[in-house]
Amino acid sequence: MEPIEIGLWVTSFLLVLVVVGMRVAFAAGLAGLVGLIWIFWAKFGYSPDKFGKALTVSVKIAGQVPHSKVSSQALSLIPTFILIGYLAYYAGLTRALFEAAKRWIAWLPGGLAVSTVFATAGFAAVSGASVATSAVFARIAIPEMLAIGYNKRFAAGVVAAAGTLASLIPPSAILVIYAIIVEQDVGKLLLAGFIPGAFSAVVYVLLIVGIALVFKNVGPPVKGFTWRQRFEALPGALPIVFVVVIIICFVYNPFGGDAWGTPTEGGALGAFVVFCMALWRGMRWGEFKSALLETAKLTVMIFTIIWGVLIYVRFLGFADLPGAFSDWITSLEMSPMVILVCILLAYAVLGMFMDAIGMLLLTLPVVYPAVMALNGGESVAAADSAFGMSGPMCAIWFGILVVKMAEFCLITPPIGLNCFVVAGVRDDLSVQDVFRGVMPFFIADGVTIALLVAFPSIVLYLPSLAQ
Repeated sequence: MEPIEIGLWVTSFLLVLVVVGMRVAFAAGLAGLVGLIWIFWAKFGYSPDKFGKALTVSVKIAGQVPHSKVSSQALSLIPTFILIGYLAYYAGLTRALFEAAKRWIAWLPGGLAVSTVFATAGFAAVSGASVATSAVFARIAIPEMLAIGYNKRFAAGVVAAAGTLASLIPPSAILVIYAIIVEQDVGKLLLAGFIPGAFSAVVYVLLIVGIALVFKNVGPPVKGFTWRQRFEALPGALPIVFVVVIIICFVYNPFGGDAWGTPTEGGALGAFVVFCMALWRGMRWGEFKSALLETAKLTVMIFTIIWGVLIYVRFLGFADLPGAFSDWITSLEMSPMVILVCILLAYAVLGMFMDAIGMLLLTLPVVYPAVMALNGGESVAAADSAFGMSGPMCAIWFGILVVKMAEFCLITPPIGLNCFVVAGVRDDLSVQDVFRGVMPFFIADGVTIALLVAFPSIVLYLPSLAQ
């Protein structure tokens, strides 16, 4: 049997494991190890006395993956970004941010929901975890919306959908993972996420205002805040702004010249600044311990997925499945843009059955080379490319598109993780209530993705300045 055929059989085996409920990390690791054994045993002619040798070689290869790949400096960004978010929550910065947004914006139709979106976007700028963002605002925003008469499904849908912004707005753990898998510049990818993330938030806001105008009882406005009360709320939100400025300056020096440091250093400094602010605001040992434990749990989960999937990726390299898929994609008699749209639609379907990180880790080793081949290759110039951009810019653009698709998958049934988190935090909400509440946001995400595909400059403007 040829390596390509082995690759297809093992990939099918992996999909079966995922469908029956095995965790992605363990399913990918097991499939990768089985695939490696099969590949090497096939090279030895399936001789029974050579099976032990194939097993030994495969185990050694699989055993080297966790240290060789996860020791990457770029991955150290993930725990620091997650820690920033949890420290900000336990320091009370999140509630202060929501209060400021409420006093300034709640007079709009659906004003509390709009305030939730903007506050979530602000919190996303210091937190790299969508799940944590959804959990935090389910505790803070939903009770206030319900107290003034919001429809509970609508309120839950707003929080679940707005929580996805943390996947795109830097610091984003998923963007870091994408950069590592496809070997692209982490700093430029983080920069590329700012404008699309803000753009997504604005689209959500327009949708909310439109719904509130059409259905008067869905999201009543909140009025009565004086200008003095509004300005009094601003100091509580300034620490978030300060941390965002620090991270931006370390990724991209806005004053020209070299950046002030690496993204890793920016994340570490941001975590230290939030820690100092938390101490100043009276954070106690128990809260600090909880922040560290929650950070460790989420980091270990992400790293475990990376370990397992990278073993599978190593097997794919031996099977040459990415190369075969790229050749097949480029041989199709369809325009590159149509093929790209089909790939994004396939992500939408796949995301209904897999979590975002696992989905990207499993598919990118195969899909990314195919998309780059569609554009003309890694080193193609913009003038000679299919999508009108150079190879490195195409890698950034595609990264933002797939991360936005990963956001979309966080709220799609039946696996939409953010919906389960919101329902888990609120005893008065069922998962079905949350899924029904997020349905209008499918339209908003569809519009956003279409505009990002049609106008790549939305994604590429900031990265082009950093060249």
